[in-house]
Amino acid sequence: MTALTVGEIVAERTVHLTRESLVRYAGASGDFNPIHYRDDVAAAVGLPGVLAHGMLTMGLAVETIVPWLGDAGRVLEYGVRFTRPVVVDPETGADVTVVAKVGAVDDETARIDLTVSHGETTVLGKAQVRIRVA
Repeated sequence: MTALTVGEIVAERTVHLTRESLVRYAGASGDFNPIHYRDDVAAAVGLPGVLAHGMLTMGLAVETIVPWLGDAGRVLEYGVRFTRPVVVDPETGADVTVVAKVGAVDDETARIDLTVSHGETTVLGKAQVRIRVA
């Protein structure tokens, strides 16, 4: 890996989520809360629609940097704040965009800042990954 520069974009991608994605994630995670697949339940509790699982959003965000890292074992710490929901439309789904930038660098570690958005809305706040530099 070449020297890292603060502000450098190291990875980016857009992931398209569908209602099927949510059902598959529910099966894998065991999180069968109906707000993640039933419009009537989401509406009854005051939500704007069926929501993607927060942990799904968090996972796809950090996975964005794994090809760049070359080894997921270099991730030392990862944290986010769940700030806004990702509403997954029954017909068109939802696109989640992740941009990973170098936020800070020292001799042994670097902080990668993730900007995670759905449309014009940032959905994860303070999404930061501390990695071991190669």
